[in-house]
Amino acid sequence: MSQRLRRMGDQVQRELADLIRTELKDPRIHGFITVSAVKLSPDLGYADVYVTVMQQSLEQDVQTEEANAKTLDVLNSAAGYLRTELGHRIKTRFTPRLRFHYDTVTAHGNYMNALITKAVADLPPEDADYSATPLD
Repeated sequence: MSQRLRRMGDQVQRELADLIRTELKDPRIHGFITVSAVKLSPDLGYADVYVTVMQQSLEQDVQTEEANAKTLDVLNSAAGYLRTELGHRIKTRFTPRLRFHYDTVTAHGNYMNALITKAVADLPPEDADYSATPLD
């Protein structure tokens, strides 16, 4: 990937994150949307935008998957509006078409981090005396 594409991708990522946070008000969106990566096509025609939806719970259940699917639907339906606003902000000749995808790598990493944090919190205190219990 060229330096120009990388810089442009970083700028698109920053601006989209701000646009989604400040301009997109949809009641179907539950959770906090994070734009984790933007990959631009070499001709700047398309931008694949990877997002994560931060949830409050550790469980990756059906409700969470449905909420993520709804969030992606909302983002993809608002892609035209976001593209127009992005074009006003970045002032380039061409504004790439936006395609939103759920970033499973970041979501899985966040889930694993939450599990590790919970496991560490459940550890017994360091000053506990285990010498009185037999090792049978």
